[in-house]
Amino acid sequence: LLQIDFEDVIAEPEGTHSFDGIWKASFTTFTVTKYWFYRLLSAIFGIPMALIWGIYFAILSFLHIWAVVPCIRSYLIEIQCISRVYSICIHTFCDPLFEAIGKMFSSIRATVRKEI
Repeated sequence: LLQIDFEDVIAEPEGTHSFDGIWKASFTTFTVTKYWFYRLLSAIFGIPMALIWGIYFAILSFLHIWAVVPCIRSYLIEIQCISRVYSICIHTFCDPLFEAIGKMFSSIRATVRKEI
């Protein structure tokens, strides 16, 4: 929740304060104005905005439930077959090749000498 207080908006630094009467009057004016304008704006725009946001989230939920999730699940089901074939091909052709290259290079020893 957004909570805005008078001190957040009108922040007089320490050591610099207006007269107490001015401070109290401005505090009261700010607080009452904020309170009543919020109520007025809520009364005017609250119901239309609630209607708009309700329709928006209903459409969003409908699309998610009836379009997005089924598409993703069907894609995962269809790609599973391709994934298995791809895995078999990789293990059949690449594993022996990389194992042979690894055995070829496993006997190489490197030493570093520092000559002065």
